[in-house]
Amino acid sequence: MNRTDRLYALVEELRARAPRRASARELAARFEVSVRTIERDIGALQQAGVPVFADVGRGGGYTLDKSRTLPPLNFTPAEAVAVAITLGRAEGSPFSRSARTALHKIVAAMSATDSASARELAARIRFLTPAGRGDPASVPAVLEEAVSTRRVVRLGYVDRDGAETERDVEPVAFTASANGWYLTAWCRMRGGCRIFRTDRVRRAVLLDETAPERAADAMDDGAPPDYVVRPLEFV
Repeated sequence: MNRTDRLYALVEELRARAPRRASARELAARFEVSVRTIERDIGALQQAGVPVFADVGRGGGYTLDKSRTLPPLNFTPAEAVAVAITLGRAEGSPFSRSARTALHKIVAAMSATDSASARELAARIRFLTPAGRGDPASVPAVLEEAVSTRRVVRLGYVDRDGAETERDVEPVAFTASANGWYLTAWCRMRGGCRIFRTDRVRRAVLLDETAPERAADAMDDGAPPDYVVRPLEFV
């Protein structure tokens, strides 16, 4: 069993046992690896956002928060690959880090046979990109949190002329275009709605203040007249 398969199987083993705990020694015996390997695998899962908890001492071990995991899903391999294609296109977008952990959880919740079929099918999907083009600039994680929690954020921002200013803004929404991602926010320095290109944000610091609630539809999105703004369809 390679490491990827073992990580998926490890999540499923902990999910099936929850809320009972499994020691590293038990898991090592189950997967025929060393205790140290299990500890490294658990650390990798935790870094990926999988809710694995560890208790030390006698009777301790690892357990999975069952309330934050998915039951076995009836995703077909093709459906899982369709989700992976969409999430793969999310690189550089808001919540792209969460997209990766979401895909990991989806595949981990599938049966071993279906997840293996999905990975085999995914290996036959290709993306064509221009040679030499770098990865898209990632939306700062601070901006993601600011929008999610509606917190005021202090930006160091460079405008189109190269001038840098520092300003406190009340985040409202993200908007995507062919040129990248934009943050729509109420700018306190300008006293009005402003659109910020996320790749021009040089610094972003969350403040302790909660921003007033503002409806995204009520903000001037600055879209050209021949464009239509569509909200993300969740279902």
